[in-house]
Amino acid sequence: MKRFLILLFLFSGLLMAGLKDLTPKDVEKLKNEGVVIIDIRTAPEWSQTGIIEGSKLITFFDMYGNYDIDKFMKEFSKYVPTKDTKFILVCRTGSRTKSVGDFLANQLGYKKAMHLAGGIYAWIREQKPVVRH
Repeated sequence: MKRFLILLFLFSGLLMAGLKDLTPKDVEKLKNEGVVIIDIRTAPEWSQTGIIEGSKLITFFDMYGNYDIDKFMKEFSKYVPTKDTKFILVCRTGSRTKSVGDFLANQLGYKKAMHLAGGIYAWIREQKPVVRH
């Protein structure tokens, strides 16, 4: 039942987003200000496209769509210690970060949740630098 409720929260289109959409330019500015960037993709995805330099790599969904919220939150809280800490989520296209970010903001109360709209693909399209992982 708990898993069903979590899935419902993650994928509900009815959530009022407390999550802020960012452009690559926004992310670059906030990165330079020291805001933590968390890339939730899988290791093969990091290798395929590279990552935004300095990103913290914490997979949320594995390659089969499975997830472990407790494991994710344990790692996440190392970089986002309070619900008032700013953070930016990154995935491939922005879909996963939209779901995860909405969950963190609306269900867990993180007040400064942001994500790169369009994901790493938007970053690369704007010719922003990546580092190979």
